[in-house]
Amino acid sequence: MYRLPLFPLNTVLFPNMPITLHIFEPRYKLMIEQCTQTEQPFGVVLIREGREALGPLAEPHPVGCSAEITDVERLEDGGMNIVAVGRERFRIVSLSRELPYLVGTVEPLAPGDAQAPDVVQASRQLRPWVERYLAVLARASESVTFDPASLPEDPLTLGYLAAALVQIPTEQKQTLLATSEAASLLADMRAIYRREVALLDAILERDRALAQAYRFFSTN
Repeated sequence: MYRLPLFPLNTVLFPNMPITLHIFEPRYKLMIEQCTQTEQPFGVVLIREGREALGPLAEPHPVGCSAEITDVERLEDGGMNIVAVGRERFRIVSLSRELPYLVGTVEPLAPGDAQAPDVVQASRQLRPWVERYLAVLARASESVTFDPASLPEDPLTLGYLAAALVQIPTEQKQTLLATSEAASLLADMRAIYRREVALLDAILERDRALAQAYRFFSTN
């Protein structure tokens, strides 16, 4: 176990995924300043109760993800823009409110064996659905391109990327972050992507039908 400064947010961070934050509150400017000076990570935790900013310290969900700061832009008003990358999942054992920000005593959550046969198989079953999902998004937007070869080969990284990309409620993403078995995470992601691909296909088909009807009636 170890102590970790915590940043409650209305978002879920996954391992190996980036996050950008604008830091303007004094308590979090202090926290980030200390983290940069000591080269210490901080923890991103989804808010369970409370507000993200300008209020009492929020109550976090018990499972979060540590974040390593990779870039800091200091602003003239004293604020900061930072880029961080998710590192490891953790579970909060206890909370301290002695400082202006939350500090948790946390225990790391083991990621499991990413090369276990059932994990590799689940990853192979998930990959084509992520490819289809991103391809549909690319079709829907002329400004978006997608190269299937850009998806990570590591099963867990693929699963966490899939969880970060898909547009689902944050509470559902929190459940995915807290999933302890890698194969279960990948299987759950496959079910989610099958549903989301079907939904996107239906929306695009409806939009194509409406566009065709509009063209027909506008020329007759």
